[in-house]
Amino acid sequence: MPNLLVCKSQMKKHLLNLCLSLIITTAYGQHKAVDKVLDSCIKKRNFNGVVLIAQNGKPDYLKYTGLANRHYNISFSPKTRFQIFSVTKTFTAVLIMQLYEQGRINLDSTISAYYPEYQGEAAHKVTIRNLLTYSSGRYLKEMDPKFIPEAYDQNLWPVDTFINRYCSEKLIDTPGAKFNYSNGDFILLGRIIEKIYKQPFDAVLKEKILAPLNMDNTNYLHHEDIVPNLDEGYYNKAGSVDSLIMPTYHYIDNHFSAGAMYSTPQDLLTFDQAIFNHTLLKKATVDLMLTSYPKLGDVAFGFWVYPRKIGKSNTIFAERQGAGYGNESNWVHLIDKGITLILLSNTETADLNKMRLDVLDAYLNYK
Repeated sequence: MPNLLVCKSQMKKHLLNLCLSLIITTAYGQHKAVDKVLDSCIKKRNFNGVVLIAQNGKPDYLKYTGLANRHYNISFSPKTRFQIFSVTKTFTAVLIMQLYEQGRINLDSTISAYYPEYQGEAAHKVTIRNLLTYSSGRYLKEMDPKFIPEAYDQNLWPVDTFINRYCSEKLIDTPGAKFNYSNGDFILLGRIIEKIYKQPFDAVLKEKILAPLNMDNTNYLHHEDIVPNLDEGYYNKAGSVDSLIMPTYHYIDNHFSAGAMYSTPQDLLTFDQAIFNHTLLKKATVDLMLTSYPKLGDVAFGFWVYPRKIGKSNTIFAERQGAGYGNESNWVHLIDKGITLILLSNTETADLNKMRLDVLDAYLNYK
């Protein structure tokens, strides 16, 4: 009998060692496959930034490459804070859904119910749901290339003035009928958040999301702020991946609740987990938030959500991108697999939408 117990104990140890060896071998193979993709992106597309992959909230792959600041030759590091632009919209969507949970906002009420001063034609016709799904039907003056320089680059506008000048035009489509990506719909949502809370957007953001999650390296950015370790964004000149230039100066404040935030990959992972593990919102609310609208390009609230095949792996994609003035962000959560991918860059030389698929294919289907 003692010999049998010893034999069983040895067998358990052997199986445990075998499992550990298999896990280590798998992780090594995945990392090598991702390294190969990343090395190619660096060599061919001059990718500068960071790649983070996590499984069930635990970082499994993290690699920084390139320069965060070319004036002073400062490399990317875990201290670097990235300008995330339209990833801000997902924070805004969460704040709206918190108000929805509290019974303080109805998704099918119109803008005028919460922002009575708004003078656009959309006031009594466009709902909160329409704004969340970029289907307001407005003429998007704030996205028209003719007006972008004056809207974002040349002037610092109070939010109400920006809305009056650029987000109050006539409706050109029936609200809810057509997807048309914009900043203005989410700027309107940010102003509605301020109206309901009677606080500035950045204060609400900090109180309701950043402070509870201890996201110490994430915040709202004002043009005059001095932010330690904040990266600089660079355009690529004439499509060249090696010739980089500084963008025209702009006022980040004008992007408001549609794009004025900075963060780190670790903090974005914290936010990711707080959403998908129902820390900030109840499960039913998250399910509603992640319900996509196929007729509107699979947009959900703050994400796009749809089934996708990556190599030989089928999955459910939840994605969010951000871009501006050389800065680019790409955040993917594979809902059915518990895998999170975060790509952040400051050179716009690599196509992050393609790069993410190559990275995920390597990670999921490594050979």
